[in-house]
Amino acid sequence: MLSERFAALRASNRRALVCYVTAGHPDPGASLALVQGLADAGADVIELGVPFSDPVADGPVIQQSSQLALDAGMTLDRALELGARAKPDVPLVLFSYLNPLLAAGSDVLTRAHDAGIAGLLVTDLPVGSDPDRERWIGESPLSFVRLVAPTTPTERMASIASHGGGFVYLISRLGVTGARSELPPDLPATIHRLRSVCELPICVGFGVSSPEQARAVGALADGVVVGSALVTAAGRSVDDALGFVRALRAEMDRA
Repeated sequence: MLSERFAALRASNRRALVCYVTAGHPDPGASLALVQGLADAGADVIELGVPFSDPVADGPVIQQSSQLALDAGMTLDRALELGARAKPDVPLVLFSYLNPLLAAGSDVLTRAHDAGIAGLLVTDLPVGSDPDRERWIGESPLSFVRLVAPTTPTERMASIASHGGGFVYLISRLGVTGARSELPPDLPATIHRLRSVCELPICVGFGVSSPEQARAVGALADGVVVGSALVTAAGRSVDDALGFVRALRAEMDRA
């Protein structure tokens, strides 16, 4: 489903808007309404974040959203239930750390697929770190979305891309997630370097926080990932979050 979505976007000369939400934030009901409304607001892919007690790659906004969701009883299985109930018209990518996946049992990837999940991104499972678990995911029905850092050597970029599926998530800057006022000046060169060794669509995230930034990134990459800024808006209300996504989509379509 991810490959079909990106093919359709490419055919219409549009860039993907990838929206990250924390499952269960700000509460389970609002989270369901948000996921259900994102496609109509302009999202092309939805990253459904599994809340985790030790989200070391995430900044304070997503850390806080994870804790609120955990306090409300959200788990990986309930996140899958949420995705299955929402049934958005765009692909869902499960965004998780490794520990919740392992704790959920060996059939969790099949259950995720049955719940309508199209892809999986594991933040703490880099290429080559655990071949058995990477094979477990790679042989599942889910597209294995991989992360690339801006400091990754070009040769390793090629290896990461060859072991992934769906799209490649290019981290725009080092550090944790969080909104930023400016894009990194070396981003165009990093995208160019990755594109030279990667056939998958390239989506850029970490720090994109405004419609103007989304348009600038969309002019360079195949897609734009927006997380912390959207989670912040969701903390205010579902309407604020969906309005923010509509503004992102409108500005990206101007590119």
